[in-house]
Amino acid sequence: MKTQYDKGKRPLYTPENITGLRENEIFVFGSNLRGMHGGGAARVAMNRFGAVWGQGVGLQGQSYAIPTMQGGVETIKPYVDEFMDFAAVHPELHFYVTRIGCGIAGFSDGEIAPLFAGARAMDNVILPESFVKILDGLNEKR
Repeated sequence: MKTQYDKGKRPLYTPENITGLRENEIFVFGSNLRGMHGGGAARVAMNRFGAVWGQGVGLQGQSYAIPTMQGGVETIKPYVDEFMDFAAVHPELHFYVTRIGCGIAGFSDGEIAPLFAGARAMDNVILPESFVKILDGLNEKR
């Protein structure tokens, strides 16, 4: 499914299978610090959206790498915070966050989604449906 949408509206959630992006759209994927984009969404980012072999963090082409393979969730949080700071100063870009860390890195959606709680208020960051449901459930409990 391409991210193309009717009447200029963005989807509510990151599509599960992104095969194309508009000029101002960015594919956000989980990486490793060495930028070895050999599998999962990292491989898609490299093959389709300009991710650079050897660059494990930040914007590259139409993709943005967030390292997820270096330890526990606490080691991912600073990179997610850095991403959200980047997205905040680039409102002209729309970021499709994939289920970073929930594939090869082995984390659950419940472990990763809370790292993106601040993104719910950002108009230019689109999260996976599973993350949104978890975050909405956490908000209901408050």
